[in-house]
Amino acid sequence: MAVAVPTSATDISAPRLVLADLLPGRTAWTRSLALVLGGAVLTGLAAQVSVPAPGSPVPVTGQTFAVLLVGAALGLRRAAASMALYLAAGFAGVPWFAGGATGSIHAPTLGYLIGFVLAGAFVGRCSEFGADRSPWKTALTMVAGNVVIYAVGVTYLAFSLHVTARVAISLGLTPFLLGDALKIALASGLLPGIWRLLGRR
Repeated sequence: MAVAVPTSATDISAPRLVLADLLPGRTAWTRSLALVLGGAVLTGLAAQVSVPAPGSPVPVTGQTFAVLLVGAALGLRRAAASMALYLAAGFAGVPWFAGGATGSIHAPTLGYLIGFVLAGAFVGRCSEFGADRSPWKTALTMVAGNVVIYAVGVTYLAFSLHVTARVAISLGLTPFLLGDALKIALASGLLPGIWRLLGRR
């Protein structure tokens, strides 16, 4: 079955497709299930790219990049389900949090994990309106997604460590800004490029 690819993100008459909608599958249900599971596994694999940040309990990982890509590719519902599955499975004992860890409600990084669910859903919703089809829109969407993650993550970090907001920001935000900028730049080229390729086909 052919799927029309909208040529313009501003064409309100075009179907609100995300990249995952263009993938083949026997049924929409089985395809969505596979995508939800795949998004969670991708995030778990990206979490294993983990480097300690000096002086911070929060490591530098590939998680945020994976979360934002999953959100853009899957759309709101599937992305939220995928990140919720990632979170639930990690707390159930699957060792796919950063560095092969499992979950704990007492971990100072819990807020970031919760933020992944919210950010995945937010970016997914934005992508349903074409926010991943041009470099600048993609960049703005990824920045906003990061803001969601840090808003929850840094707030919980301050609560967990009993530190001020300024200290929490220095521990859980500032060390990661450069890396996030590089991830956003990569996504801003990757996602619109895929849409252009699909449009030509």
